[in-house]
Amino acid sequence: MKAMILAAGKGERMRPLTLHTPKPLVQAGGKRLIEYHLEALAKAGFTDIVINHAWLGQQIEGYLGDGAQFGVRIRYSPEGEPLETGGGIFQALALLGDEPFLVVNGDIWTDYDFTRLKQPLKGLAHLVMVDNPAHHPSGGDFYLDHGLLHDAAAGADNLTFSGISVLDPKLFAGCSAGAFKLAPLLREAMAKGLVTGEHMAGRWIDVGTLERLAQVETLLAAGQ
Repeated sequence: MKAMILAAGKGERMRPLTLHTPKPLVQAGGKRLIEYHLEALAKAGFTDIVINHAWLGQQIEGYLGDGAQFGVRIRYSPEGEPLETGGGIFQALALLGDEPFLVVNGDIWTDYDFTRLKQPLKGLAHLVMVDNPAHHPSGGDFYLDHGLLHDAAAGADNLTFSGISVLDPKLFAGCSAGAFKLAPLLREAMAKGLVTGEHMAGRWIDVGTLERLAQVETLLAAGQ
């Protein structure tokens, strides 16, 4: 199974760090954020990696190269303008092939074991969910019911999408090149009972602000 790391975000909420450094190359615990993903993916046996990029993307290519130093092979999907999650993945499908592939947001930090996702996909997508974090305390994104995901609903035990998933290329059938979001495609598939999910109990931080970057630093410093 191939894997894709989404690394095209501009990281505006992490300025001034991201004025001259793309967010995936911001350091935490003396290591670039994207390196944690590459090491975890390699450990789990994912050796073919696709990375999309836009803002300061050449820095990402220059730093990571072909991935040999991490024991993986990296190919890049550069975006002249950010294509959002759906459009970015759609553009990279030629590199990802015809089989289901893993996707992980480049701006999260987690100890999730990616080997859990090397199972046959049932449907068009499988999403890893987490408890709603402090910055997303109410509402949530989707809820789980007997292994299937559904759109968030009042009174349901709604959870937050972790940014980790396995997607079937057929999820993008009928899409056209350009910028578009992933969520509408997922909701359409959910309505047909074609999206499974799991609730992870490990550590996960959406490193979208300087404050949350500091949380990662604190965890790493404590050896947790």
